Amino acid sequence: MMQAGIFTGYFPYGLKETAQKIRALDFNTVQLDLHFRDIDLSAGQITKEKARTVRDTFRDHNLPVCCVSGYTNIIHPDMGERERRVGYLKEIIRNAREFGTPYVISETGTYNTESDWVHHPKNKTEEGFEECRKVIADLAQTAYDHGAVFLLETYVNNVVGSVEETVKMFAQVDHPGLGLLMDPTNYFETHNIDRMDQILNQVFDTLTDKIKIAHAKDVKRSGGDKSEKHADIGDEDALESHTFRGVGEIELPAPGLGSLNYDLYLKRLSEKHPNIPVIIEHLSEDDVPRAKKFLDEKFRANGL
Repeated sequence: MMQAGIFTGYFPYGLKETAQKIRALDFNTVQLDLHFRDIDLSAGQITKEKARTVRDTFRDHNLPVCCVSGYTNIIHPDMGERERRVGYLKEIIRNAREFGTPYVISETGTYNTESDWVHHPKNKTEEGFEECRKVIADLAQTAYDHGAVFLLETYVNNVVGSVEETVKMFAQVDHPGLGLLMDPTNYFETHNIDRMDQILNQVFDTLTDKIKIAHAKDVKRSGGDKSEKHADIGDEDALESHTFRGVGEIELPAPGLGSLNYDLYLKRLSEKHPNIPVIIEHLSEDDVPRAKKFLDEKFRANGL
């Protein structure tokens, strides 16, 4: 059976209280955000002792960590900023096993300096792709050297956004240290959202063997609001990856609040990954029970 999980970052508390609150909602796995009010896990501050404390706290609450968030713009055009960001991501990767999982996730980045989720013309050039490929290959090797796996998460406005670009990246970085975070909503734009089932089937027909972890959010047309959208999730220090809700023509709300064909998504996902963690996102703490009920009902209805 598939497992419903949740990002720890939607619970803006200390380590133990976060674990207690998530367990009280009947989750049995988490995606770990390195963001707690009583333990510093920022760049240069991760130690094996701290990582083991985090791991053991979630284990004590029957919440094994299935993956770690390392989201950052890995191809930031300012080389000093890129080095800082990739350096912290590598620090997380080196310590992943101490946190309890081999899997560390990030998007593939954009050459836009204003936002990690806004398009830049260089993103869709051969030069941009090759530069990104080199960074991803390096991250994959770093992961492999430390018993970990770097999972890339696609997003339409980043360098790797389409199904074709994802297939190309895995063909060029064919490495045991690289895997895929499956989030089908990130492949949709205005030109293909009306071909949802076709795109979903294309994703699984071409990439299913690369998938390690899955996400659960939703997708819909944004209507009149074409701006970059962020939500207040009750934490002024929240990561932008947790407040982000889409940009331009497409909105990315919580699961059950959009038009994603969840029945097809979960059925295709289950074919090769029947016990995969499916991590709920793009919501605030007060909406977690509704979203979990939605996902659990989809699991039940589809026999998963």
